[in-house]
Amino acid sequence: MTRRSLTKLFKMHKKALFIAAVVVILVGFFVLKTSGTYPFLFQLFFNKGIELKQADNKINILILGIGGGSHDGPNLTDTIILANLDSQANKVNLISIPRDLWLPELNGDIKKINGAYADGETKGSGKGLVEAEAAVGKVTGQQIDYGVRIDFTGFVKAVDIVGGLDVNVDNTFDDYAYPVSGKEDDTCGFSLEDIQQFSATDSAELDIQQKFSCRYKHIHFDKGLQHMDGETALEFVRSRHAVQIVEQSDFARSKRQEKVIKAFKDKVLSAQILINPIKIYSLYNILKGSIDIDIKQNEFDDFVRLAEKMKTAKIQSSSIDAGDEEAQRGGLLVNPPISADYNYAWVLIPRVGNGNYSEIQNFVSCEIKTGNCPVSKTPKL
Repeated sequence: MTRRSLTKLFKMHKKALFIAAVVVILVGFFVLKTSGTYPFLFQLFFNKGIELKQADNKINILILGIGGGSHDGPNLTDTIILANLDSQANKVNLISIPRDLWLPELNGDIKKINGAYADGETKGSGKGLVEAEAAVGKVTGQQIDYGVRIDFTGFVKAVDIVGGLDVNVDNTFDDYAYPVSGKEDDTCGFSLEDIQQFSATDSAELDIQQKFSCRYKHIHFDKGLQHMDGETALEFVRSRHAVQIVEQSDFARSKRQEKVIKAFKDKVLSAQILINPIKIYSLYNILKGSIDIDIKQNEFDDFVRLAEKMKTAKIQSSSIDAGDEEAQRGGLLVNPPISADYNYAWVLIPRVGNGNYSEIQNFVSCEIKTGNCPVSKTPKL
């Protein structure tokens, strides 16, 4: 196993970003605006129309999650979700895009889609969302109307502020290789020479986890209704190495994510939160330093009305991934051999060819229109 593949295994996969973040952000800005701007109140209560960028009553929002702070690559987007809000059908489609997807047209040596936001930010504040939206739009074939970026710390604190979430866990599962924050580079007692020697071997991932056990911890979830604080909810959706096969895939993580999204949305829009100014102000104060958005101020009231209109919306999720052989589920992506073509990085590319997004675009279009779209075992062009 190469040093680069080891680095990949040790990276934190922070699945901490959800569409509910949009709702929380807008509630926060609602408070900010109503604290001293009467025109906003007038527009909210007397102008009943929703005048947002949309096509056929559908709005596409790109949601990005970053490690932020002192993490390695703080602006790399560990979570990339295209959220399609259909106000007429009262449903939300969440389509997860893997951070390791290789885009030949991106700048830099490592052309993974998770670097688009970071690259944009080097060109100026606010440019990150522009580049990320362009990249995701190219891959999915969808016009991105709005973008939201939040770091996972803000989400964890927000969940704690609202009193935690009640989530129905489908399957009891254990993960003995859950990464411990801050210990990504811990040597676990090994010398640099030991690590270099080990990195040069072709060891299995399980061996890596056993040798560097100090970097991981055991997490456990019981089947049934569970109350989760912010950190527990984060662990629930981030878990990647469950012992139980049914919870190992990207598809399973997507389903867990959907459950947390719905629980958070319901909690934020509940009466106990909306009529509590202290909690709303607290949410705003937590998130104002953790977000980046390209929503205009004159559109905040429209988003508040849209959130109210869609508070009972059905949420469904899907993933653009490499499939699951155990479940006999086809995938749209493949992992090519590590080579100079991809700067010796572990990446994913479309199974129909590097840079060819036609099959992905057809899948995304199908998910938005009908949902529950199967992926064939062989490409259909």
